[in-house]
Amino acid sequence: MTGAGESVINNPGRRRASGPGALGLVLGHPFDTVKVRLQTQTTYQGIIDCMVKTYRHESLLGFFKGMSFPIVSIAVVNSILFGVYSNALLVLTATSHQERRAQPPSYTHVFIAGCTGGFLQAYCLAPFDLIKVRLQNQTEPRAQPGSPPPRYQGPVHCAASIFQAEGPRGLFRGAWALTLRDTPTLGIYFVTYEWLCRQSTPDGQNPSSATVLVAGGFAGITSWVTATPLDVIKSRMQMAGLEQRAYRGLLDCVVSSVRQEGLGVFFRGLTINSARAFPVNAVTFLSYEYLLHSWG
Repeated sequence: MTGAGESVINNPGRRRASGPGALGLVLGHPFDTVKVRLQTQTTYQGIIDCMVKTYRHESLLGFFKGMSFPIVSIAVVNSILFGVYSNALLVLTATSHQERRAQPPSYTHVFIAGCTGGFLQAYCLAPFDLIKVRLQNQTEPRAQPGSPPPRYQGPVHCAASIFQAEGPRGLFRGAWALTLRDTPTLGIYFVTYEWLCRQSTPDGQNPSSATVLVAGGFAGITSWVTATPLDVIKSRMQMAGLEQRAYRGLLDCVVSSVRQEGLGVFFRGLTINSARAFPVNAVTFLSYEYLLHSWG
């Protein structure tokens, strides 16, 4: 995140925030790969089974499939989310970040600003997320001489193949589910962080590093508890068309998934999402607060 009125896009100093974001992405990507496979495939009996089979068939590299595009796009995505959030709060409250410590914005304003950032982030993230999920679901081991190549030979080839086979709209498959996931979830994300910081910090003071870490971690867990059902639907719609299963839309995906696998399908990946969310988001918020004070 950034301070009020100081979008990452417009402030070169804030671009350094992409460094911690990229580190968090690298550390969290193996867990994300396991999560995506659990949500979209029925061949795994659980987290451990998925991890063991991935390692046996694909080595450690299997856990990092689809990571290159997120690494390239994370600076843009974070700039959009945190820049829009900061500037939306500026519009809503007309107060700077420093002034907000003495006059904190209402939780309604924080929620609206977070939802606005989430909505715009989802729109820009959709094609990158689709390519990531498609690559993560390729379970072929590393290519050996004489073996058939995988369907997608890299992120650029994946994007070109989707465009050729499914048209421009194919790159936005699952975008509505992604938007519905991120819009309210990121509002909840920022509200949770602000609430926890305020509960542990005297009025007018900045939260301590320990408070930021705990608040950021629990904000990440809370947001994923809310987001996981739509995250499952999003991932399944992104994979539709490659297999026999094809959905006519978001509602059809929901109904079909419940009929075939029960309501429990909407909670696939929740455990590993939560385990990944705490450390990644704790570091994200600590980095944000540090950069905010360093260049604020």
